[in-house]
Amino acid sequence: MRNKRLIFALLAAVVFGLVAAVSVSRYLANAQMYTKNLTNVVVAKVEIPIGTRIVAEQLTVAQFPKTVAPDGTFAVIDEKLLGRVAVIRISPREPVTEYRLAPVGSAGGLSSVIPDGFRAMTVKVDDVVGVSGFIQPGTLVDVVVTINPPDEGRQRERVSKIVLQNIKVLANGQNIDKPRNEKETERVKAVTLQVTPEQAEKLALASTEGKLQLVMRNSVDQGDEVTPGANKSSLLAGERALPVPDPGLGPKDGEKKTATARRPRPRIVPAANKAATNVAPQPAPAQRPSIEVIEGAKKKNVDFP
Repeated sequence: MRNKRLIFALLAAVVFGLVAAVSVSRYLANAQMYTKNLTNVVVAKVEIPIGTRIVAEQLTVAQFPKTVAPDGTFAVIDEKLLGRVAVIRISPREPVTEYRLAPVGSAGGLSSVIPDGFRAMTVKVDDVVGVSGFIQPGTLVDVVVTINPPDEGRQRERVSKIVLQNIKVLANGQNIDKPRNEKETERVKAVTLQVTPEQAEKLALASTEGKLQLVMRNSVDQGDEVTPGANKSSLLAGERALPVPDPGLGPKDGEKKTATARRPRPRIVPAANKAATNVAPQPAPAQRPSIEVIEGAKKKNVDFP
């Protein structure tokens, strides 16, 4: 009896040993396979502000699976990465990729974030023009100017018109990144816009000949709106009430973007003709069929129902 118990104990120990050995072997094989699929990726150790040169103290190396590692990453911290300028703010533990950096040899600061073919132009703002401090670097705005249109011989009334659309704000004051506190926002007296050379000419003329106003737009709304401008006559004509859309990133799937329809100007009707105009003409009654009936010496017409 004792021998049978001993044999059963030995068999159980052997089985459990084999199971443990197989489990450890599989775990080591999976760990080795997972290690082979890892790759070194340079990430930010601290926040790297936009427009600053990258130094070694801001970087560290982490391991990412090869299947999820972003394109354009760096494997080591070397001269190919150090000294480059960040064109996008890089948060801690975010991979440092090529598209987030300016080309090799670019100077730091605002000039490094200006794309090829564009220019940076600064305009003065106040609480009204600057949308009460809500205009921050990276937001999109339209530029509206109120100006006296040119005319030969006589002075015409002022006109308000959108002259530039979908303009990116590069800097708010001297900050090319979002301000960290409200005091920086209150001190802002100018904003820097990203414009083409042709747009820079229009913006310079608009700032000297008229009064500028910046209009914030949704960052997803990249559409071009054609407007006729506004003067005193169109202002007093009024506008019809439109439904307020729900806040969001854009129209839902299957929905078309509705354009703002202009309200037609009312037609002036003389007072003598108002009563005649308001009264709709009554339609003539339809004639009913009838027959002539003779009863003795009497004659009469009978209508059919």
